[in-house]
Amino acid sequence: MILNKETAKKTAELLLQIKAIKLEPQQPFTWASGWKSPIYCDNRIILSYPVIRNYVRENFAKQIEEKYGKPDVIAAVATGAIGIGMLVAEYLSLPFAYVRPEPKGHGRQNQIEGNLEEGQTVVVIEDLISTGNSSLNAVKALKEAGANVKGMFAIFTYGFDTSVENFKDLEIELHTLSDYENLIETAQNTNYINTEEAGILRKWREDPANWKP
Repeated sequence: MILNKETAKKTAELLLQIKAIKLEPQQPFTWASGWKSPIYCDNRIILSYPVIRNYVRENFAKQIEEKYGKPDVIAAVATGAIGIGMLVAEYLSLPFAYVRPEPKGHGRQNQIEGNLEEGQTVVVIEDLISTGNSSLNAVKALKEAGANVKGMFAIFTYGFDTSVENFKDLEIELHTLSDYENLIETAQNTNYINTEEAGILRKWREDPANWKP
């Protein structure tokens, strides 16, 4: 869910500007899953641009406070969201933790790194939502530790139907600074892509697993 249309457009513009998101309808990328895709997103690049990372940090913080007030803890999904999650926690003067995909195989075998007490309210930070499986795995770990997870904030989502259903099934609210439709709209308005390329990108999202270039 987008909470602010202008923020969504501006975020999309910035992600395109620094090539955190690349659109190549004519020369698709191959994802680790084997999917062919006309889009590639790596939001970790944001951390290399102080002005843009501050923009993301401050808008995350503003929207979190508007939606939920101040939680007890900011938690990030490892590893992509650790950097930006830490910045948000610092900006809000809140404790920070992060959640591994699975418990460590040695030492204390932690899955959650950082101090988290049962009953504390938590807002989860993620960088990118595709199917939502890894993001929701982190939510499940937090809930099992006794946390009261208020919701999740991510920089960007592809908006796949499967991710929408996954979040609905776990009854977790997802809010993103920008999303696929605002990205395509902004890319067209700034002449990053033309009308034909926008059509290719929209067609891909209808069935990304079976899309053929």
